[in-house]
Amino acid sequence: MTFDELPSPCYVVDERVLSKNLNVLKGVQDRTGGKIILALKGFAMHRVFSQIRQVLGGTTASSVNEARLGREIFGGEVHCYAPAYSDADIEELLPLVDHLVFNSVSQFRRYHDQVRSFEERPISIGLRINPEYSEVKTALYDPCRAGSRLGIRRNELDGVDLSSVDGFHFHTMCEQNSDTLERTVEKVEERFSDLFSGLKWFNFGGGHHISRDDYDIECLCRVIEGFQSRHGLQVYLEPGEAIALNAGTLVGSVLDIVPGESNNVILDLSATAHMPDVLEMPYRPVIQGAGEPGEKAHTYQLGGLTCLAGDQIGDYSFDQPLKLGDRLVFEDMAHYTMVKNTTFNGVHLPAIVLQRESGSYELVKRFGYETYRDRLS
Repeated sequence: MTFDELPSPCYVVDERVLSKNLNVLKGVQDRTGGKIILALKGFAMHRVFSQIRQVLGGTTASSVNEARLGREIFGGEVHCYAPAYSDADIEELLPLVDHLVFNSVSQFRRYHDQVRSFEERPISIGLRINPEYSEVKTALYDPCRAGSRLGIRRNELDGVDLSSVDGFHFHTMCEQNSDTLERTVEKVEERFSDLFSGLKWFNFGGGHHISRDDYDIECLCRVIEGFQSRHGLQVYLEPGEAIALNAGTLVGSVLDIVPGESNNVILDLSATAHMPDVLEMPYRPVIQGAGEPGEKAHTYQLGGLTCLAGDQIGDYSFDQPLKLGDRLVFEDMAHYTMVKNTTFNGVHLPAIVLQRESGSYELVKRFGYETYRDRLS
């Protein structure tokens, strides 16, 4: 299969970039002894799990389905955290997980005895803490914003029996560098270190852009090594983006060009259905060969094919006029795309393609009517 033969739209994930990212993560693990696991909420393309598990020792889940995927297909350690669990969740999770992290003292107390009495194997209990410190600028992604439901504040742990708690977990970052982690760890130690004595591990959560070109690896290693040395605890990190950063593209085609003041182009893909973070973050994705509005000779407003008025991707300029059937390649579309896309309006999910180390393309999955029909029943 050549590029021109790829189905449109489709996600293309490049094994070569995955390998590059994984080599960076391997270097951090080898140097520090910290453990890095894959956050399935960010990237769950199980066709490449065999490649990822050569470096990473497990996965972290936010639901029963993700935990099952981690246990049955990835292997290794399976961690799970969710803002709340139901009785049915706990029943299903116990055979699947190695670490189970609770979001509140009430959930911890409710399920403590059930977890500890599970006979198949010991399950390590953790608590998610809220350091009440964050440098995330977008409120939608800030877990420490005022009134946040995520994590236990320090005053809520006064008088709580933590003798059966094995670890603490925090997640306060989003696409940030290690200097943010360094300042966050200082706040965590300042507020919670008096409770560390009975712990075995500490999970620094996700949001670490470790494989980004300008990421400060030296600072990250210093933070992990220093924390482990000071407290004698095993450090975990659970990034989602760092594994698949820049490893995928989304290929779409021009369906129509609507004349008018905005010079609208309608594509066979959708921001709201296929790359929702474009609207939620929001951000302007990079298109190969395109420029800012007015930078090149021909400027267009690119939109999706759903009926949502705001299904707009942004304004881009091109050297040559666009024409029907032209293909556009959106960069960095592996993480938080496939895991979040929908069939809104009944639009097809993009196909999934793997670009092998050799550069050749392999069609992994194509979706049709049955995908839309079966999820609604």
